[in-house]
Amino acid sequence: MALQDEIKRLLSSDNSDLLVAVGVLAVVIMMIIPLPTVMLDGLMVINLLLSIMIILIVMYNKDPLEFSVFPTMLLVTTVFSLALNVSSTRLILTKGMEFDGKIVRAFATFVVGTTGQEGLVVGLIIFIIIVAVQFMVITKGSTRVSEVAARFALDAMPGKQMAIEAELNSGAISEEESRKRKDHLQKSVDFYGAMDGASKFVSGNVKVGIVITIVNILGGLIVGVSIHGESFSGALATYTSLTIGDGLVSQLPALLVSVATGLVVTRSISDGTFGEDVSSQFTAQARIYGIAAGFLILLGVLPGFPWYLLIPMGLLSAYTAWRLSRKEKEEAQAAEQEEQSQSTEPAEMSPVVPFDPLSLELGYGLIPLVDKDQGAELLERITRIRKEAALDLGLVVPRIRIIDNMRLEPSEYCLKIKGVDVGTGVIRVDQYMAINPGGDREALSGEATTDPAFGLSAVWIGADQRDRAEREGYTVVDPPSIIATHLTEIIKRHAPEILGRQEVQAMLNALKEDYPAVVDEATKTFATGEIQKVLQNLLKEQVSIRNLVMILEAVSDYGGITKDIGFLTEKVRQTLGRQICLQYATEGKELKVLTIDPSVEQSIIDARMETGTGDIAALDPDFQRAWINAVANSVRAMQEAGYYPVILTSEAARPLVKSSTQRAMPDLVVLSVPEVVSDINIESLGTVSLVDQV
Repeated sequence: MALQDEIKRLLSSDNSDLLVAVGVLAVVIMMIIPLPTVMLDGLMVINLLLSIMIILIVMYNKDPLEFSVFPTMLLVTTVFSLALNVSSTRLILTKGMEFDGKIVRAFATFVVGTTGQEGLVVGLIIFIIIVAVQFMVITKGSTRVSEVAARFALDAMPGKQMAIEAELNSGAISEEESRKRKDHLQKSVDFYGAMDGASKFVSGNVKVGIVITIVNILGGLIVGVSIHGESFSGALATYTSLTIGDGLVSQLPALLVSVATGLVVTRSISDGTFGEDVSSQFTAQARIYGIAAGFLILLGVLPGFPWYLLIPMGLLSAYTAWRLSRKEKEEAQAAEQEEQSQSTEPAEMSPVVPFDPLSLELGYGLIPLVDKDQGAELLERITRIRKEAALDLGLVVPRIRIIDNMRLEPSEYCLKIKGVDVGTGVIRVDQYMAINPGGDREALSGEATTDPAFGLSAVWIGADQRDRAEREGYTVVDPPSIIATHLTEIIKRHAPEILGRQEVQAMLNALKEDYPAVVDEATKTFATGEIQKVLQNLLKEQVSIRNLVMILEAVSDYGGITKDIGFLTEKVRQTLGRQICLQYATEGKELKVLTIDPSVEQSIIDARMETGTGDIAALDPDFQRAWINAVANSVRAMQEAGYYPVILTSEAARPLVKSSTQRAMPDLVVLSVPEVVSDINIESLGTVSLVDQV
């Protein structure tokens, strides 16, 4: 353990950077300054060890990105190997027979297996074979595979990104998983692109090795004969022997690195280590071992073949085939028994079968809108809608599951919240919807319809009428935009239903990382359900809950006084007063409002009735009818003047006014005086009165 800790300490980020920097400088110095033979031997051993470690890392990795530094390592090891070649060449040429490099001498004799003229010939042949195999087979194949892998990885990137988006929008994966997959995809493309270039270093190293070998032999003959005064045969024997040893020392690590390069680029579709893949795929079928066994035994009985090798190997293959076939039968029987047990016994069901929080069901005619092969424009729109809802309302919309429902009409779609239908529509995929925003316009020829999001009258038109419709003042939208707009409105209208306790708890957990004191104080006083009800009340009136810190601080301030949800909601609204006012104020911070006749307002307050869901105004039916008519007339006049209708009331009346108009005018904005901050200017455009209404 002490040694392992010491290695980790040496390879820590600070030390590793220093070691790499020193190593790069040392490689440069090696090419300039002569090295002692002892140091040269040590560096050659390091080069051999490094190449062995590289190929082992590649073989044990399941994902090429686990060794993402490999392209850079190819360059470093190539330069390091070339620097060793330069250093060894300098020492061989200067010392000749006196050269005492142990590693080079060992490879020149022991690896070759013989000495003398025969050893020179054998060593030269071995060297040529290694170089030829490496250059003509391994590096050439690795380079080609790298080029193809890089090109296909880049070409497949858009499709894979769209597939990830489709899984995200369908709810199959989370946003965090989506980000991880996209990051992995980008890194994979970058990795194979880098491997395409780095593989050229390997082939270049082989070519340089050939050149260095020829130069060393010729240079050795020149130095030995003309400078050292050796005989031609002696110089040839000396320098050829040392050159072969030096070449084998440099080419063996290069061969290992070349093989590692080939393994990396050819195992791009693997999910396990090289050993795991070999084990699983070579034991997948028993028949291949049986056929191989028969072939080996047949060769063994023929005259002239070594039966003492072939027959034992054949019997071993036959035994392996028997073991694998027995294993296959056991697995098949187990699968059959499991299937029978499932068919005779009722399937065990989960005690809870929850609905999807939010789902979009499509008729088969609308499938092209979410087909990634045809652009899947609707999927991108849904992703943007979820982000916009988070920014505008502070509501993280759950993943929207997209389902093809054969029970729907081909052109029909259905939006559901927790399994309940909340909106439907019919889409003409090859047409546009021209919506009349209001007013008199020239009629368009086409199928009359209604905008599913806002209920406005519209017409289905072809692409040839689009320009004309836009000139006439129609709002022209394509099919994906229709569904996206409808979904956006559904999320806004039903935001309180979407916000469940689990979502609230997730919000509190995320907020606690940065504001632990705020969350702890609020959760000590209120249960998650009580905080949820306050947030739902805000969302009912389109008040963003994104500023959750201020909301929790407000409920905590009044938690010691009461737990009445209606009272707490009003105090939170007052805390968020600036945010609410700026939603409806003009650019000059002016708030155009309608006020209520004091006698009418007092009548509404007097009609207060407490219910389990909050206070409501229990108005007399005739009074209620006259009240709604008066509000509708005042709102219409305000809209005709070009202003967004806002009613300003007292604090006590605000929730009652809102509840009394909720059914008839659900989008009516009702503010209380304490909600209006001091720097907002109020301008009253009229008073809601029941004169001439009762």
